[in-house]
Amino acid sequence: QVQLVESGGDSVQAGGSLRLSCVASGYTPDINRVAWFRQAPGKEREGVAVIFPSAGRTFYADDVKGRFIATRENANIYLQMNSLKPEDTGTYYCAAGSGPYVVHEMLESQTYDHWGQGTQVTVSS
Repeated sequence: QVQLVESGGDSVQAGGSLRLSCVASGYTPDINRVAWFRQAPGKEREGVAVIFPSAGRTFYADDVKGRFIATRENANIYLQMNSLKPEDTGTYYCAAGSGPYVVHEMLESQTYDHWGQGTQVTVSS
């Protein structure tokens, strides 16, 4: 069983930066993709970044491209968030998946099997 634990959420002003961390434990060899999602109050969960650990490749949603950077170091997955905007506010979740996946669905929730509990990010204007 894979466990994911996020941390690093905080309250910051617009223009600031945060680094979120996701620690994976349990049986992880089959994990071939890790994503960050966020959910704002009253809105659907949306994928913002994906990293493919073995290759180090990353993919980003358009509204965070150039501002967010996903990296991996051993069992830790990080999301560096720069130039934060109020619309980045939400609960951020780390998610991991194994097995086959559809490339154009890599930022969709159903592509991932394991989820963390989330960490809150609040950006004030």
